[in-house]
Amino acid sequence: MPLDHERLIVYQRSLDFIAWASVLNKEIGPCGDVRNQLDRASTSVPLNIAEGNGKFSIRDRIKYIDIAYGSALECSACLDVVVAKSVATRERVSHGKQIIEETVNRLVRLRESIAAREAEERSSNRVREGNSDGWFSLREMEDNS
Repeated sequence: MPLDHERLIVYQRSLDFIAWASVLNKEIGPCGDVRNQLDRASTSVPLNIAEGNGKFSIRDRIKYIDIAYGSALECSACLDVVVAKSVATRERVSHGKQIIEETVNRLVRLRESIAAREAEERSSNRVREGNSDGWFSLREMEDNS
């Protein structure tokens, strides 16, 4: 039975990028720190998705999704550097760019979804007052006791 994070398309696509980037890294050979940075940043994406998905706190989940997002952007920048150094062509890295762009877009949507749940949870702590004057929070009730 797969774990929850393994069902996420964004997690699966991040693994696709790692497989693609690993082949590119073998092709480009030594290229300063870019190879190592691409390997570390690409590895960081699914690891942070998985760890964040396992957190119970919505804020913790968002934190790890944000880290994965930053690492995905770093992967894109690494591909730009490889092209700028003339180690690979734009055509060669275009497929990787597509995968990482999809990953970034999915991470943004996942973050928005999680943040919407957080906002919903905050608003669910408000209850209707007995009369039609409005709403008050449970914390206000506790403070007034």
